[in-house]
Amino acid sequence: MKPVKKIVIIGPESTGKSTLSAQLAAHYNTLWVKEYAREFLETHGTRYRFEDLYTIARGQLQNEDRALASLSKNQNLLFIDTDMYVIKVWSEYVFNRCDNRILDEIANRKYDLYLLCAADLPWVADALREYPDLATREKLFHYYKDILVQQQVPWQIIDGDYDERLKKAIQAVDAILSI
Repeated sequence: MKPVKKIVIIGPESTGKSTLSAQLAAHYNTLWVKEYAREFLETHGTRYRFEDLYTIARGQLQNEDRALASLSKNQNLLFIDTDMYVIKVWSEYVFNRCDNRILDEIANRKYDLYLLCAADLPWVADALREYPDLATREKLFHYYKDILVQQQVPWQIIDGDYDERLKKAIQAVDAILSI
């Protein structure tokens, strides 16, 4: 059995991360990990505190670990809708600080590819989303890009309409599968 390649889809709100994660999982006949923050906010409301972000981080990691354990022998890809970098950026943007335990998880978790979704899709209103203005979403996109430039894992910007995004993402995934 080949080792599982873990591919993270990150980016600002309303950039098609969940849609792309589901499409990629369907294309490659594998699983994907949903963003736990949505589940948490739907259950607990949108008035969150600094401490809640570590709870969200733990839920995200537990879901990732469960999905990894659930893969069948012939599934060697796992798509992950957001990771600890997303929670780090969120925490620093809202609270100007990040829980050290989240930073420890960033150091300990290893991934094979990051797909960074650009903020060029139209905003889709959602009660859980906070930043409808394009300027903020573009600023957050650049935070993610700065992080990815400084780490060693391959990454690719995914932009364009939904069809273009899927094509670019498949090309990026196929490239790491051939390594």
